[in-house]
Amino acid sequence: MQVHYERDADLALIKAKRVAVIGYGAQGHAHALNLRDAGVDVAVALHAGARRAEQARSDGFAPITVADATQRCDVLVMCAPDEVMPDLYAAEIAPHLRAGQTLMFVHGFAYHYEFIKPPEHVNVVMVAPKGPGKALREAYTKGGGLPCIVAVGRDNGGAEALAYSYAAAIGCGRAGMIASSFRVETEGDLYGEQVVLCGGLTHLIRTAWEVQVEAGTPPELAYFDCLHEVKLLSDLIHERGIAGMHLAISNTAEYGEYVTGPRIIDARVKDAMRAVMADVQSGKFAAQWMAEHRAGGPNLAKLREAAAAHPIEEAGRSVRALLNGGQSGDRLRR
Repeated sequence: MQVHYERDADLALIKAKRVAVIGYGAQGHAHALNLRDAGVDVAVALHAGARRAEQARSDGFAPITVADATQRCDVLVMCAPDEVMPDLYAAEIAPHLRAGQTLMFVHGFAYHYEFIKPPEHVNVVMVAPKGPGKALREAYTKGGGLPCIVAVGRDNGGAEALAYSYAAAIGCGRAGMIASSFRVETEGDLYGEQVVLCGGLTHLIRTAWEVQVEAGTPPELAYFDCLHEVKLLSDLIHERGIAGMHLAISNTAEYGEYVTGPRIIDARVKDAMRAVMADVQSGKFAAQWMAEHRAGGPNLAKLREAAAAHPIEEAGRSVRALLNGGQSGDRLRR
């Protein structure tokens, strides 16, 4: 793995450009603020009626339209949501692109699956921080940074060096800028989200909680066992790795992991993970998600509503109220 650091990048390259951050959501706000603090000439570009416009103004930016940004700026940083980006690009960016500009992505979804096909005369790069925007901003303000993946889709001259300059400006050079590709970043990100970070973890928690409650444990106590303590263990794994986490738990818990983990995550589950990876690599998931978005998100709305209505959420509100001195939420059941 090839990793670069701040010392390997020339900040003067990005400081010589006018940069537009398109979108001010989860990633966009952190990129814009970090760039400004690094001394980069940065504008925030939003579509008409954007929900985050007021937040951008309160942070000291004067939002411009995406079309204006495309006409005025050298580097266009695509921080709009994956599903919104293709239509936004077609309507407000593509008609105004000129030779020598750089289209920069913070996640490879739209480019890798070819929902966006930039013209040959435009540089295409990616700087993808390995973490949410909130963490990127917090790390920067504390003098640190998050690692990132850097990839080049098209380099008509100087694009790769500019990408590393940008990555260093948002603080990633302090932690490590990893050379990779759009394919590796996109497929790895989607796969990890679906089988572990979002899909796998949440369904494991809910299912384990349901079984424990069915066995007679009060819902709030099952919440502690199956959800609340996940953070404690994940923090240990983050700090020490899995083997290091073992040194911080009881022998009983460690032995239970070895003999029970394979009963839960068995060969059938591994086959299901392989199927998920196949859907990601083939583009099947990407096509399904874009079709859902273009239909108005009816299935997403139903799934979101069902998840919010799961009884584990009521137990969670009670536990959080307890931990907050009983100031909010329902009392614990007797």
